[in-house]
Amino acid sequence: MKYFKKILRYARPYKGYAWLNIISNVFYALFGTLAFVSLMPMLKVLFDNSKRVSEKPTYEGVLKLGDYFENYMNYFINEKIASDGEMNTLMLMIGLVIATFLLKNLFGYLAMFFITFLRNGVLKDLRNDLYKKTVDLPVSFYSEKRKGDTIARITSDVLEIQHSFLSILELIVREPLMILFTIIAMLAISTELTIFVFIFIPVSGFIISRIGKSLKKHSDKVQQEQGYFLSILEETLGGLKIIKGFNAERIFRNKFSESTDRFFKFSNTLLNRQNLASPISEFLGIVVIAILLWYGGSMVLVEQTLAPEFFIVYMGLAYNILTPAKAISKASYGVKKGNAAAERVLEILETESSIKDKPNAVQKEAFEDAIEIETVSFKYEEEWVLQDFSLRVPKGHTVALVGQSGSGKSTIANLITRFYDVNAGKITIDGIDIKDMTQESLRALLGLVTQDSILFNDTVKGNLLVAKKTASDEEIIDALKVANAWEFVQSLPNGINTNIGDSGNKLSGGQKQRLSIARAVLKNPPIMILDEATSALDTESERLVQQALENMMKNRTSVVIAHRLSTIQNADLIVVLSKGKIVEQGKHNELLTKKGIYYNLVEMQSLA
Repeated sequence: MKYFKKILRYARPYKGYAWLNIISNVFYALFGTLAFVSLMPMLKVLFDNSKRVSEKPTYEGVLKLGDYFENYMNYFINEKIASDGEMNTLMLMIGLVIATFLLKNLFGYLAMFFITFLRNGVLKDLRNDLYKKTVDLPVSFYSEKRKGDTIARITSDVLEIQHSFLSILELIVREPLMILFTIIAMLAISTELTIFVFIFIPVSGFIISRIGKSLKKHSDKVQQEQGYFLSILEETLGGLKIIKGFNAERIFRNKFSESTDRFFKFSNTLLNRQNLASPISEFLGIVVIAILLWYGGSMVLVEQTLAPEFFIVYMGLAYNILTPAKAISKASYGVKKGNAAAERVLEILETESSIKDKPNAVQKEAFEDAIEIETVSFKYEEEWVLQDFSLRVPKGHTVALVGQSGSGKSTIANLITRFYDVNAGKITIDGIDIKDMTQESLRALLGLVTQDSILFNDTVKGNLLVAKKTASDEEIIDALKVANAWEFVQSLPNGINTNIGDSGNKLSGGQKQRLSIARAVLKNPPIMILDEATSALDTESERLVQQALENMMKNRTSVVIAHRLSTIQNADLIVVLSKGKIVEQGKHNELLTKKGIYYNLVEMQSLA
């Protein structure tokens, strides 16, 4: 139950609904018991089996509660028959039965009504916290995890917790109260019979609990497999062009089919065990009822120590225990399934982010002097990507990083933006270590344009407002003009209010990249990080994008990671990397004169 205790904290804001549910359940259980007890006076009238009691009985303590109840009922029925007649008394008793059943169902509905707000409130808050945590966790967390597994935890696992939440509240309040009130009524009718029946109940409970032992293990497997096939689905939708282009549909179909086959087997095992709960508990209950019929029947027919109408009501009460007992056994299975889901959800919620703000982190408001990378070393796994790397980028300068793939260029962009933390050394802005700044204030100083244009399924305007949510239409249009994007945006069906599709797929590569640049322009940051922003473009698009980049970089500090060397000829400093180390640095013409690595790179691109 340790996982559920942690989930229960989400119920605190809704404790008012919890109390209303508990109060409704108390009355539901009370009237549920009285509904059966109210049959007794009606049966007495029908059987004409009431003792003639002319004086109102006196209460003589709990031990004689049964006798007091029987005498009082006989007294009440005799009085009623004497004053109103037998048929009128019978109608009154029938009205009493209907009223108790009506009240039972009314409070049952109210209990479900109030619990709905609590369950859905917990679901909403849990999902919001999970989403917040998903966004807060560093980029490195998702390079190891499958995205589909995270989606499964936010969707199906949270729903499983919600259903289990209802089960556990019934387990704690409604059903045990129903059993308690029923037992009190049974004890009042016949203590001897009740003690005899309850010798067999612990045996039933033991058998039912044995079946549920392995449920959590099987539930874990089901939920993990669900996460796996959701990951395959997410990858399929993301890479549909490649799958179709390489005729790889069968490979992915087989992977998905194998996963759903495993899910089918695990689900069957889990549900078959879960479905055993109801028939076994009902069968064991009927066995107890059969024993009760034998023992109680002898008390009525042979010993004549129990009145027939009392025995009929007693049998109804005994059966009345079966329904909540079955519900408790089903709820306990639900709790075991929910426990597995809660464990998976809490795994994300309790994951400590490796990149977080220090308690006394500085709120950096402006950029004044320089970015300095001081003897930085970094590795993603075992192999060092950067070793003792140092670089100074003064304010207003453009520094370009060039080199072959895997030389560490993009890693530097990831470290400056603090998507990853350095293993050794430090990166400072105006002499302040970026680890000593709040992440929000650091990233407020930075604009980012990546190689892959990351756009959202929204309008042009909606995509740009990510950078500045208060921007006016005029500011958006100005940013689009700087990025050479206004010309094509104004020709779209609804201008800036046109939806650009999933990942901007309604646009060309060059158009998407210019929108990404417009977003960075709208943010208007003092530092710009450009990670191979033109590498995937055709010549015409590259010319427009390059012009947009030059417009954007005016009067700004820029770190440019370049694949196409034609885009960085005017940089203040070009740094050539190889295996995480600087091998050459200088201006374009200086490096060409040296006829070293940079010269060879330019030669290869036929731009010398």
